[in-house]
Amino acid sequence: MSRLSIITENRAQMTIEGLYKDLERRITASPPGLCPVDLASSFLKMCHAQSCGKCVPCRVGLGQLEKLLDSVLDHHADMDTIQVIEKTAQSIFYSADCAIGYEAARMVLKAVRGFRSDFESHIQTGRCSMSLDQPVPCVAQCPAGVDIPGYVALVKEGRYADAVRLIRKDNPLPAVCGLICEHPCETRCRRTMMDDPINIRGLKRFAVEHAGEVPVPKPAASTGKRVAVIGGGPGGLSAAYYLALMGHHVVIYEQRKQLGGMLRYGIPNYRLPRDILDREIRQILSLGIEVHTETCVGENPSIAKIREEFDAVYLAIGAHIDRKIGIEGEEAEGVVSAVEMLRGDGEMPDYTGRKVAVIGGGNVAMDVARSAVRLGADRVQIVYRRRKTDMTAIPEEVEGAMEEGCELLELHAPLRIEQDTQGKVCALWVQPQVIGQISRGRPAPYSAATEPLRLPCDLVLVAIGQGIESREFEKYGIPIRRGGAIEAMDWSGVRDSEGVFAGGDCVTGPATVIRAIAAGKVAAANIDEYLGGHHVISADVEIPSVRLDDRPGCGRVNMKERSAAERVKDFELMECPMTLEEAQQEAGRCLRCDHFGFGIFKGGRVEKW
Repeated sequence: MSRLSIITENRAQMTIEGLYKDLERRITASPPGLCPVDLASSFLKMCHAQSCGKCVPCRVGLGQLEKLLDSVLDHHADMDTIQVIEKTAQSIFYSADCAIGYEAARMVLKAVRGFRSDFESHIQTGRCSMSLDQPVPCVAQCPAGVDIPGYVALVKEGRYADAVRLIRKDNPLPAVCGLICEHPCETRCRRTMMDDPINIRGLKRFAVEHAGEVPVPKPAASTGKRVAVIGGGPGGLSAAYYLALMGHHVVIYEQRKQLGGMLRYGIPNYRLPRDILDREIRQILSLGIEVHTETCVGENPSIAKIREEFDAVYLAIGAHIDRKIGIEGEEAEGVVSAVEMLRGDGEMPDYTGRKVAVIGGGNVAMDVARSAVRLGADRVQIVYRRRKTDMTAIPEEVEGAMEEGCELLELHAPLRIEQDTQGKVCALWVQPQVIGQISRGRPAPYSAATEPLRLPCDLVLVAIGQGIESREFEKYGIPIRRGGAIEAMDWSGVRDSEGVFAGGDCVTGPATVIRAIAAGKVAAANIDEYLGGHHVISADVEIPSVRLDDRPGCGRVNMKERSAAERVKDFELMECPMTLEEAQQEAGRCLRCDHFGFGIFKGGRVEKW
């Protein structure tokens, strides 16, 4: 008999590992609106099943917690039970041997303290206070509420123009979003329970590119009302589009030479070609929208004059000013904000032979780093004070930057900028960091006990976020929160300012394009109500009936890009479209949650708003 033997997984263990992966996918695809108490109870049962049984707090205590949570769900508990649950969980947390026990107890404590009202609702009424207002996960996760299952089904049928019409009901910029949307709709896609989420953004792009010229709907009869939209970015354009469809006369005031906001002045051409953006803006303006570019509201015309001449005003000024990093040498020649660099003022600079340091870890930082490579930079280093996994940029953007030759210095915090005798940048000093304790949901770094590093460079691009230029509005009584954001309610109305509405980045701070579009949609609906209108926006598109055939497991079609060696030479669109074969297969993977399951009973489709 041998002293040792090679440990191999038996069939049961291999099956368990597979079930763990199935469970991970199911949790990822968990829809919003589920009963939090029920979920907490289910998580606790799974934790208890993992217990080795050695220590009493875990073996016995978690079992008692299970019974207490079950009593809440079964309507057998009273208000004192909540306190017992909290004390029991606290006791287990402090006395269990290992993480299986004390982390399970911590989850229960977080649940009791995070949604105590739901525990109380179960005890007092026998039901949860949560509700599935929108049972279709992708639609619920899309800020604009686009009918995603509908247009995916239309793509499958080859009805691309109808797909575009359906998208425009909730999003007037389908071509833009088909290229650059961060696709939050995919995060809870129920297809994830089987294999991978549907490539929704890719299908949107395919529909737009194969639909041809799709005219915008005919606007309603004129109401005689005038609405001023201040800001011509995605939020302002969206509000203007829907208000014009409702029959209102819309006038857009834009500070810069052209409309588009950060779509034009903050996103490089290789991600969003300007001809595509221009075409989409022209379609919106074809509704008869009046435009005044190179007009700075607050100076000429004044805000008071705007409010006097218009029946309603929508503030969609975005977040366009750069933020200072607050380190020594920041005023040196060669320190440029990401906003200034991407804006270009007509043409991009020449970085041939230059050594560039980019400070930041978001999508904008990736944009300026990848643009610097295309502009001829000899070396591009991205300096980020946290880990790569903590970066707020989309992972594909980070990987793309690495493929194109950018270097990532994670866990390095900018310390100071060194200048030469002429006041020009010659180096960026950084302090190595160590990842530390969790703070506000992610690990916070702290300075390592090592010497700072000197990174030779002649250009520093700062991409740490944008600010909001709202001082002129504050002078005229528009409430401004700390940080410069305009204070508006969830229906876009500005408190104590009748007829004034606000939305998008100037209210939330820098966010995504689809959130700005959603804010414009909400504002348009409520401005219309304020003006006495009750107009309805619909698409009048017949959705294909559901397919009843089986849906076997199938891999996701991911978007491809031109090779890194080729795309770094120009600013042409880097992403390749789906083929017809790929689009048909990908659209066929949709499980049609708008019909099956809860979708057919409640809220499966919002046909008009």
